[in-house]
Amino acid sequence: LETLGGPLRNRPREAARALAARDEVLGPAKESPLYESAEWYRGWLDEVSRDGTVSRLAGRPRTAGALARAARVLEFLEARPEDDPEITLAGLATKITGHPKALDHLATLSTLVLRALAIRAGVPAPSTAEERRDLWDCYEVVVDDLASRILVLNLPAEGEGLGEWLTGAARFGTPFQVTLHQLTTFSIALRAPVVHVCENPAVLRRAAVELGPECPPLVCTEGRPSTAFHRLAATAVRGGARLRYHGDFDWPGVDMAGAVARRYSAELWRMTAADYLAGLANLGDLPEGDEHLRLAGRPVPTPWDPALADAMGERGTAVYEEAVAGSLLADLRG
Repeated sequence: LETLGGPLRNRPREAARALAARDEVLGPAKESPLYESAEWYRGWLDEVSRDGTVSRLAGRPRTAGALARAARVLEFLEARPEDDPEITLAGLATKITGHPKALDHLATLSTLVLRALAIRAGVPAPSTAEERRDLWDCYEVVVDDLASRILVLNLPAEGEGLGEWLTGAARFGTPFQVTLHQLTTFSIALRAPVVHVCENPAVLRRAAVELGPECPPLVCTEGRPSTAFHRLAATAVRGGARLRYHGDFDWPGVDMAGAVARRYSAELWRMTAADYLAGLANLGDLPEGDEHLRLAGRPVPTPWDPALADAMGERGTAVYEEAVAGSLLADLRG
């Protein structure tokens, strides 16, 4: 035994125990209804199984139940009605685990959930505080009500404080950034018949420069719609506004467009196959291997115009809002 360096290890038994421990960690997560209904959820479990995360969780008693708790967080977020009020990160953590800090940064549970939400959104896993906050905000989980914001142009409102600021900014045709904190602190009413929505601040900036106070009400999500956007959009719709939404012609962009259309009965603004092909023509001849314009991620259906998803899949090229800003501004000029 001394020559061998100690007692012989029963490697088959160790392997069997490790496999049983992994199955014990994965079992509750696979019992979630999301396992049958959501491809992104299955993709998440496959990913954490392949990269050794599940084995590491199984090897530590304190983390063995983290995957099951992550599944409960995801079930809660997926089952929330779209018009349900936002929830704070601490409130979500308390609701699922009983501990307000269970979803704080560096916590195992937070890392697992954010990896799943990134797959759900078709974006890379967040690596900075801003990316983590923005990803939570996409699912209306508020980490910081000052960081959740929406950029607006010419959106006069009724009400003290924020309503006065919005009205003043509209008089001068100057962009104004509204935070979730302002929207929850001040009560406002919006009476605009139509509110245009874009995804990229470059479009709103051009509208402010070229149209100024003559531009009709325009708001910019600055990427994936935040909790502040949803709060403002709901206020506008309650006041009788019709939303007209335009986003990027990439898979995340059309996914967001469809979600806004469903939630607010919004009209999709220049988001047809013909608009995509016209934008593609604006790009001219692309150099070989132009990676930043290559479509990436999971294809998304476009039920408002099925030909759009077909055209995007065939061409394999993204068309971002900057490439079609001229036609958008032409609409805004009336």
